[in-house]
Amino acid sequence: MSAGRLVVGISGASGTVYGVRALQMARDAGVETHLVVSKAGDMTRALETDMSAAELRALADVSYSPGNVGAAIASGSFRTVGMLVAPCSVHTLSEIGYGGASNLLTRAADVTLKERRPLVLMLRETPLNLMHCRAVTAVTEAGGIVAPPVPAFYIGPQSIDEIVDHSVARALELLGVEVPMRRWGEQHECPEAAPVAGDAPSTLKASR
Repeated sequence: MSAGRLVVGISGASGTVYGVRALQMARDAGVETHLVVSKAGDMTRALETDMSAAELRALADVSYSPGNVGAAIASGSFRTVGMLVAPCSVHTLSEIGYGGASNLLTRAADVTLKERRPLVLMLRETPLNLMHCRAVTAVTEAGGIVAPPVPAFYIGPQSIDEIVDHSVARALELLGVEVPMRRWGEQHECPEAAPVAGDAPSTLKASR
């Protein structure tokens, strides 16, 4: 499916590029995007990119102020294919997991969950403490998908851009948005694991 409306949230975690590429790739796939950037998200944008706030918002079909809790995406009657938060800070993750809705981004996420629509959070935080892990569990139990942008080195990336694009494509696919993506096993046959000189036979390893 590559049609309909997609809500995109950009929070204050490092990785504004994930949100930028998500907007660009969704647009190329013919998906209408509705964007909300948190105040912290705008701070990170200014630190990590050369884009102005206006240039970032111009990538979306519609953009909203984070304080506009009366916006269309704050209502379940506004139909969408789901929501992507890219990047997602642990603060935003926790607020979503525990039912908070202090701004439009987290309110839109809450609406997505209550309407049983896909919610994908590209969590950018490490290491995680116990409270973070509990928030991940809460989001998952509520029906959300926590999808940290973990590099897939099997694609043989030649640049950071390729790593970013693959992570974003995987997240968009979870929302039913079809975008070009290199996949394991489709580029070439999966190689057999070759034994390394000096390794003990697997039977010996298993018996230790």
